[in-house]
Amino acid sequence: MILLVGLGNPGEKYAKNRHNIGFMLIDKLVDELKATNISKASYRGTLHKTKDFLLLKPLTYMNLSGESVKSVSDYFKIEEIVVFHDELDIPLGSIRIKNGGSSGGHNGLKSIDAHIGAEYDRVRLGIGRPEFKSDVTNYVLGDFAKSQQECLDKVLDLAYLIAKDTTTLENKELMQKYSLKKSICIWKFIKSFYQKSFSKIF
Repeated sequence: MILLVGLGNPGEKYAKNRHNIGFMLIDKLVDELKATNISKASYRGTLHKTKDFLLLKPLTYMNLSGESVKSVSDYFKIEEIVVFHDELDIPLGSIRIKNGGSSGGHNGLKSIDAHIGAEYDRVRLGIGRPEFKSDVTNYVLGDFAKSQQECLDKVLDLAYLIAKDTTTLENKELMQKYSLKKSICIWKFIKSFYQKSFSKIF
Protein backbone atom coordinates (compact mmCIF):
# COMPACT_ATOMS: atom_id res chain seq x y z
CA MET A 1 0.00 0.00 0.00
CA ILE A 2 1.29 3.44 -0.97
CA LEU A 3 0.58 6.52 1.15
CA LEU A 4 -0.07 9.61 -0.97
CA VAL A 5 0.04 12.81 1.06
CA GLY A 6 -1.15 16.22 -0.09
CA LEU A 7 -0.03 19.19 1.97
CA GLY A 8 -2.16 22.19 2.83
CA ASN A 9 -4.07 23.95 5.59
CA PRO A 10 -7.58 22.94 6.73
CA GLY A 11 -10.61 25.19 6.45
CA GLU A 12 -12.51 27.09 3.77
CA LYS A 13 -10.32 30.16 4.36
CA TYR A 14 -7.31 28.36 2.88
CA ALA A 15 -9.02 26.07 0.36
CA LYS A 16 -7.97 27.94 -2.80
CA ASN A 17 -4.54 29.09 -1.57
CA ARG A 18 -1.38 28.31 -3.54
CA HIS A 19 -0.13 26.53 -0.39
CA ASN A 20 -3.06 24.10 -0.72
CA ILE A 21 -2.29 22.63 -4.12
CA GLY A 22 -1.48 19.32 -2.43
CA PHE A 23 -4.94 19.24 -0.82
CA MET A 24 -6.48 20.01 -4.22
CA LEU A 25 -4.82 16.95 -5.72
CA ILE A 26 -5.93 14.61 -2.93
CA ASP A 27 -9.51 15.90 -3.33
CA LYS A 28 -9.30 15.12 -7.05
CA LEU A 29 -7.99 11.60 -6.39
CA VAL A 30 -10.64 10.91 -3.76
CA ASP A 31 -13.39 12.06 -6.11
CA GLU A 32 -12.23 10.37 -9.30
CA LEU A 33 -11.10 7.10 -7.68
CA LYS A 34 -14.21 7.03 -5.47
CA ALA A 35 -12.05 6.38 -2.41
CA THR A 36 -13.55 5.27 0.89
CA ASN A 37 -13.26 7.55 3.92
CA ILE A 38 -11.54 5.70 6.80
CA SER A 39 -10.62 8.77 8.86
CA LYS A 40 -10.08 8.52 12.63
CA ALA A 41 -9.22 11.26 15.11
CA SER A 42 -5.88 9.59 15.85
CA TYR A 43 -4.77 10.07 12.22
CA ARG A 44 -4.99 13.86 12.65
CA GLY A 45 -6.16 14.19 9.09
CA THR A 46 -8.69 12.96 6.54
CA LEU A 47 -7.74 9.53 5.24
CA HIS A 48 -9.28 7.72 2.27
CA LYS A 49 -8.50 4.31 0.86
CA THR A 50 -8.54 2.62 -2.55
CA LYS A 51 -7.19 -0.82 -3.42
CA ASP A 52 -3.78 0.72 -4.18
CA PHE A 53 -3.53 3.87 -2.07
CA LEU A 54 -4.08 5.59 1.19
CA LEU A 55 -4.85 9.27 0.50
CA LEU A 56 -4.01 11.64 3.35
CA LYS A 57 -4.71 15.33 3.98
CA PRO A 58 -3.11 16.29 7.32
CA LEU A 59 -5.44 18.58 9.28
CA THR A 60 -2.76 19.77 11.71
CA TYR A 61 -1.98 22.91 9.72
CA MET A 62 1.09 22.91 7.52
CA ASN A 63 3.76 23.31 10.20
CA LEU A 64 2.71 20.10 11.97
CA SER A 65 2.01 17.90 8.93
CA GLY A 66 4.56 15.34 10.08
CA GLU A 67 2.45 14.39 13.10
CA SER A 68 -0.35 13.16 10.84
CA VAL A 69 1.99 11.45 8.36
CA LYS A 70 3.78 9.57 11.16
CA SER A 71 0.53 8.50 12.80
CA VAL A 72 -0.83 6.99 9.58
CA SER A 73 2.46 5.50 8.36
CA ASP A 74 3.10 3.83 11.73
CA TYR A 75 -0.42 2.45 12.08
CA PHE A 76 -0.50 0.96 8.57
CA LYS A 77 3.23 0.10 8.50
CA ILE A 78 3.68 2.08 5.29
CA GLU A 79 6.97 1.67 3.41
CA GLU A 80 6.32 3.97 0.44
CA ILE A 81 5.27 7.58 0.90
CA VAL A 82 4.80 10.19 -1.82
CA VAL A 83 4.21 13.79 -0.77
CA PHE A 84 2.64 16.33 -3.15
CA HIS A 85 3.36 19.94 -2.24
CA ASP A 86 3.64 23.50 -3.51
CA GLU A 87 7.10 24.63 -4.64
CA LEU A 88 8.17 28.28 -4.78
CA ASP A 89 11.38 27.63 -6.70
CA ILE A 90 9.70 26.52 -9.91
CA PRO A 91 6.96 28.24 -11.95
CA LEU A 92 3.30 27.31 -12.07
CA GLY A 93 2.94 24.63 -14.73
CA SER A 94 6.25 22.92 -13.90
CA ILE A 95 6.60 19.71 -11.91
CA ARG A 96 9.72 18.13 -10.42
CA ILE A 97 10.02 14.74 -8.75
CA LYS A 98 12.72 13.78 -6.27
CA ASN A 99 13.52 11.46 -3.40
CA GLY A 100 14.87 12.80 -0.13
CA GLY A 101 17.00 15.90 0.16
CA SER A 102 16.42 19.26 1.79
CA SER A 103 13.02 20.65 2.71
CA GLY A 104 13.97 23.83 0.85
CA GLY A 105 12.43 25.87 3.65
CA HIS A 106 8.98 24.31 3.19
CA ASN A 107 7.48 24.03 6.67
CA GLY A 108 5.32 21.03 5.85
CA LEU A 109 8.34 19.08 4.61
CA LYS A 110 10.39 20.20 7.62
CA SER A 111 7.77 18.70 9.91
CA ILE A 112 7.61 15.43 7.97
CA ASP A 113 11.41 15.18 7.94
CA ALA A 114 11.47 15.67 11.71
CA HIS A 115 8.97 12.86 12.29
CA ILE A 116 9.86 10.17 9.73
CA GLY A 117 13.16 11.25 8.16
CA ALA A 118 13.73 12.66 4.69
CA GLU A 119 13.79 9.48 2.58
CA TYR A 120 10.41 9.76 0.91
CA ASP A 121 9.37 10.80 -2.58
CA ARG A 122 8.29 14.38 -3.25
CA VAL A 123 6.28 15.68 -6.19
CA ARG A 124 7.00 19.40 -6.32
CA LEU A 125 4.17 21.36 -7.92
CA GLY A 126 5.41 24.76 -8.99
CA ILE A 127 3.63 27.91 -7.88
CA GLY A 128 6.41 30.44 -8.65
CA ARG A 129 7.77 33.17 -6.38
CA PRO A 130 6.50 36.67 -5.65
CA GLU A 131 8.65 39.57 -6.78
CA PHE A 132 9.85 40.37 -3.26
CA LYS A 133 10.99 37.85 -0.64
CA SER A 134 9.09 39.73 2.06
CA ASP A 135 5.83 38.86 0.26
CA VAL A 136 6.30 35.06 0.42
CA THR A 137 3.88 34.40 3.29
CA ASN A 138 1.07 36.46 1.75
CA TYR A 139 1.82 34.90 -1.62
CA VAL A 140 1.56 31.24 -0.59
CA LEU A 141 -1.51 32.01 1.52
CA GLY A 142 -3.08 33.87 -1.38
CA ASP A 143 -5.45 32.29 -3.90
CA PHE A 144 -4.51 31.36 -7.43
CA ALA A 145 -5.57 34.09 -9.84
CA LYS A 146 -8.57 33.44 -12.08
CA SER A 147 -6.25 33.72 -15.07
CA GLN A 148 -4.21 30.82 -13.66
CA GLN A 149 -7.13 28.41 -13.24
CA GLU A 150 -6.73 26.72 -16.63
CA CYS A 151 -3.04 26.12 -15.96
CA LEU A 152 -3.79 24.86 -12.44
CA ASP A 153 -6.29 22.37 -13.86
CA LYS A 154 -3.63 21.06 -16.26
CA VAL A 155 -1.15 20.67 -13.41
CA LEU A 156 -3.66 18.75 -11.28
CA ASP A 157 -4.54 16.50 -14.22
CA LEU A 158 -0.87 15.66 -14.69
CA ALA A 159 -0.27 15.18 -10.95
CA TYR A 160 -3.24 12.80 -10.94
CA LEU A 161 -1.51 10.66 -13.58
CA ILE A 162 1.72 10.73 -11.58
CA ALA A 163 -0.14 9.55 -8.49
CA LYS A 164 -1.70 6.64 -10.37
CA ASP A 165 1.65 5.66 -11.89
CA THR A 166 3.33 5.37 -8.47
CA THR A 167 1.93 1.83 -8.34
CA THR A 168 3.92 0.69 -11.38
CA LEU A 169 6.87 3.07 -11.81
CA GLU A 170 9.94 3.65 -9.65
CA ASN A 171 10.97 7.18 -8.67
CA LYS A 172 13.54 7.51 -11.48
CA GLU A 173 11.00 6.35 -14.04
CA LEU A 174 8.47 8.87 -12.76
CA MET A 175 11.13 11.58 -13.02
CA GLN A 176 11.93 10.68 -16.62
CA LYS A 177 8.28 10.52 -17.62
CA TYR A 178 6.84 13.49 -15.80
CA SER A 179 9.40 16.03 -14.55
CA LEU A 180 8.79 19.31 -16.37
CA LYS A 181 11.46 22.00 -16.28
CA LYS A 182 9.42 24.32 -18.45
CA SER A 183 5.86 25.25 -17.63
CA ILE A 184 3.19 23.38 -19.57
CA CYS A 185 1.33 26.68 -19.54
CA ILE A 186 4.10 28.98 -20.76
CA TRP A 187 2.52 29.77 -24.12
CA LYS A 188 -0.76 30.70 -22.48
CA PHE A 189 1.09 33.14 -20.21
CA ILE A 190 3.01 34.67 -23.13
CA LYS A 191 -0.21 35.05 -25.13
CA SER A 192 -1.96 36.62 -22.13
CA PHE A 193 0.95 39.03 -21.58
CA TYR A 194 0.94 40.26 -25.18
CA GLN A 195 -2.84 40.58 -25.24
CA LYS A 196 -2.76 42.77 -22.13
CA SER A 197 0.17 44.80 -23.48
CA PHE A 198 -1.48 45.49 -26.83
CA SER A 199 -4.81 46.35 -25.20
CA LYS A 200 -3.05 49.11 -23.27
CA ILE A 201 -1.45 50.49 -26.45
CA PHE A 202 -4.58 50.51 -28.56
